[in-house]
Amino acid sequence: MTAHEIDYRIYGEEMQYVEIELDPQEGVIAESGSFMMMDDGIKMDTIFGDGSQNDSTFLGKILGAGKRILTGESLFMTAFYNDLTGKRNVSFASPYPGKIIPIDLTEYGGKFICQKDAFLCAAKGVSVGIEFSKKLGRGLFGGEGFIMQKLEGDGMAFVHAGGTTAVKTLAAGETLRVDTGCIIGFTQGIDYDIEFIGGIKNSIFGGEGLFFAKLQGPGKVYIQSLPFSRLAGRVLASVPRGGKSKGEGSILGGLGDLLDGDNRF
Repeated sequence: MTAHEIDYRIYGEEMQYVEIELDPQEGVIAESGSFMMMDDGIKMDTIFGDGSQNDSTFLGKILGAGKRILTGESLFMTAFYNDLTGKRNVSFASPYPGKIIPIDLTEYGGKFICQKDAFLCAAKGVSVGIEFSKKLGRGLFGGEGFIMQKLEGDGMAFVHAGGTTAVKTLAAGETLRVDTGCIIGFTQGIDYDIEFIGGIKNSIFGGEGLFFAKLQGPGKVYIQSLPFSRLAGRVLASVPRGGKSKGEGSILGGLGDLLDGDNRF
């Protein structure tokens, strides 16, 4: 294996974190800001790009960093190494309510494609790159844009998603239609395109947008029930305008908030 062989354990239900067990000299890479805690003896190092063999040269590092800019991520990633003789643990947390999904790249031909902000951490040696959409409609209306993340290698990677996760295995030619924001990722055999909903009433009044994501097998698809954009939109819609509360829970408004315990002092 070119990637380090790591052991792991996922804790929690809706606010999960993953604990990675590192043998001596083993390492793991992670997105900036995902770190939670680590044992004594773990060395942290900030690296340019993903630190895989693909960016071992100076030009490779520049290209790797450029790819990360295109996906909206930081130029740098963080690597954690076990410098001692015994086993040591380091943990990474999901940034919002949902699930952490372990992806064994050896089971998917060494490649997995996911939405731009899904990647959490991976064994050292896994390459985190970009996947360009070759279809104009998918890039403009697919919800993920022209660029998605591509995880390559023969190690373990971890992605996170909002809400509950559904996993669908599609046979050759079998089709699944999904809300464009609900895609977590899929294996390399999946053909991903967009499809017009159809019908004036559906398009204007349906409230589901104008397009579905159309996924055709063979392969496996991971779907999230609560995309972060949908969660953020609901929270933003509930923010009081002009300093006035909606008084939810009571027709008495502010007085109702006092009575039902929703006190804002």
